[in-house]
Amino acid sequence: MKFTLALGAILATTAAAFAPAAVAPRAVAVSTTAVNSFSSDIFEVRSVDMAGTTEQIVKGGRDLFPKLPKAFEGIKEIGVIGWGSQAPAQAQNLRDSLDEAGCDIKVRIGLREGSSSFEEAREVGFSEDADTLGEMYDIIGKSDLVMLLISDAAQAALYKEVFAAMKPGATLGLSHGFLLGYLESIGESFPEDMDVIAVCPKGMGPSVRRLYEQGKEVNGAGINASFAVHQDKSGKATDLALGWGVALGSPFMFETTLTSEYCSDIYGERGILLGAVHGIVESLYRRYQRQGMSPEQAFIESCESITGNIVKIISTKGIKAVYDGLNDDDKKIFEEAYSASYMPAKEILQEIYDEVSSGNEIRTVIMHGKRIDKFPVGKIDGTDTWQVGEKVRESRDEENIPLNPFTAGVYVATMMAQIDVLLEAGHPYSEVVNESVIEAVDSLCPYMHYRGVAFMVDNCSFTAKTGSRKWAPRFDYILDQLAYTAVDNGKPVDEDIISAFQNHRVHAAVTACCELRPSVDISVGSASSTKEIVIE
Repeated sequence: MKFTLALGAILATTAAAFAPAAVAPRAVAVSTTAVNSFSSDIFEVRSVDMAGTTEQIVKGGRDLFPKLPKAFEGIKEIGVIGWGSQAPAQAQNLRDSLDEAGCDIKVRIGLREGSSSFEEAREVGFSEDADTLGEMYDIIGKSDLVMLLISDAAQAALYKEVFAAMKPGATLGLSHGFLLGYLESIGESFPEDMDVIAVCPKGMGPSVRRLYEQGKEVNGAGINASFAVHQDKSGKATDLALGWGVALGSPFMFETTLTSEYCSDIYGERGILLGAVHGIVESLYRRYQRQGMSPEQAFIESCESITGNIVKIISTKGIKAVYDGLNDDDKKIFEEAYSASYMPAKEILQEIYDEVSSGNEIRTVIMHGKRIDKFPVGKIDGTDTWQVGEKVRESRDEENIPLNPFTAGVYVATMMAQIDVLLEAGHPYSEVVNESVIEAVDSLCPYMHYRGVAFMVDNCSFTAKTGSRKWAPRFDYILDQLAYTAVDNGKPVDEDIISAFQNHRVHAAVTACCELRPSVDISVGSASSTKEIVIE
């Protein structure tokens, strides 16, 4: 997501609301259990077995496009506000799907006056001449559905103006629950006279567009999405949200709440989606060199093993398949690494979840923005780890990337610890698997493999970047100080931890989700109308 000095100014205006002197950090007892029981007058609601629990989903597909006119009934104009990670993908997918469905609905892009993103929007077919591109508040005022896809911090700064600009009866659409978390922390709420819905793809925007394009010949492909109906004044909000998800190309949609979404999402990107994998690679890269490997081989055995081998197995066969595919000697190494890493990783992950659910992490994002003019965010890609990674990718032998059993044990232990924290907090399996597994292996890791972990950290949204930089060193240090020393000192494997992993109910839930995925793996190097935004 682009981050400019103008956005820094926006962040600064909101930071006061989150300053500790004004709003003391507090532990909030909130229910994060998603509703996950809904009905639709338009789309078939299916019951699926998720690890012994029955959850409801709507399965997507291009064959459902004829149902879109009814789902979008009453919507004549859609305003997609912003042009960060999600907006370009969602706007193009919506436009193309609605056109194919024969809907007479205009999809417009709304941007702040003078934004450099006007040209990028024009490049993919939106224009002032066609009345599909304009100033954000003008577009908001015209729209029956306002999809507010500006940055989290900008939403916190501009929500009053956005609400005031919306016409009576319009629906507010979000793709993240951050704004609700912010409003609750300052004692405010959404206006009562509007529908408020969310459709939240479980992957970065470019992957939402790429898979949509690449799946046109197989009844569609895309990124799974959660949906939430926060306010339903019209009685039509659920079907509109489901129609939005179908139009994006989501293989399946599951229900959540805005609170559950932002808790799991902000938590996840600080964990195995971004922050934890960053910390794991840094710690293993140093460890393997201490054991005598060259820098290049250390990078291959740590980072490349994760992004080029381990996650590919998880994507199609599940988490446990990584372990099951090892020989007996490698299984022992995996067990040593897993047993030693699980509790240290879980300690950090529980702390992250507590910080997110209490509102503290949202305050961190806003206060970081207040400092941005004085302390600009630098890049991490100049360090030895990521410089060596660039060289490794240039000479990569894709067919011979090793599966290092120690690396696998550390990575899988961290993923499982993340899963357990969410389950213990009451999140349903559909949300847990999507936030902790599918988004990692089917969206983010393919980009990490293509461009590097450092590229992802340096070019992700401000909220994710802030979290990754804050928490990655914590994973790095605790693994180095507690997990690896335990292995080196010969601490016995905790058989209870290994048994819990082998018999975990989440494996059945992951299998169920894998069966619902389309038969298309993302190709991040193929031609696409989407652009991976690079911060200079």
